[in-house]
Amino acid sequence: MSTPRIDLGEMPDARRMRTVDELVVRAPIEHAYAVAADVERWPAHLPHYRYVRFDERHGDGGGIVQMSANRPFGPLDWPTWWRSLMQLHPPGGGRAPAIRFRHVDGITTGMDVEWSFAPVAGGVHVRIVHLWDGPRWPLIRTIAAVGVIGPVFVHGIASRTLAGLARAMERGAADAGDVGR
Repeated sequence: MSTPRIDLGEMPDARRMRTVDELVVRAPIEHAYAVAADVERWPAHLPHYRYVRFDERHGDGGGIVQMSANRPFGPLDWPTWWRSLMQLHPPGGGRAPAIRFRHVDGITTGMDVEWSFAPVAGGVHVRIVHLWDGPRWPLIRTIAAVGVIGPVFVHGIASRTLAGLARAMERGAADAGDVGR
């Protein structure tokens, strides 16, 4: 029996916390998407990632995934961990290419994440948006999300993740002779 496909729907319109990380990557959209969607290989490309593993893998490539990354603070690393639903929208699938996550466990439970991919001259614009209302902490929920967790942890990890995967995307495209295609 096959596992039902995860449908996370559209990204929410508004949340208390919003972080955006984006880069133009010199690689074909199909290649950039494939590198980003291969989440189990992220630790091979990203020294700050401790592990990525599927708890449940669906036939469409999505499923339930556990991720753990370090947020460096000078010589010290702060380990983080979360569990997410993951949905894939590959290029050529009838809608804009995207990878969607919804955190279902960890301090960031309820966070919606979208990686989007748009062709531009010489490559692809890759954008990561994180939306969240914050942890379930009365009184300091918004302050924690907007003042600390979003800018320090989410952006701190996502910006390193995007930069590291962009290098892997460009390296793979150059190796295949696809740069600027």
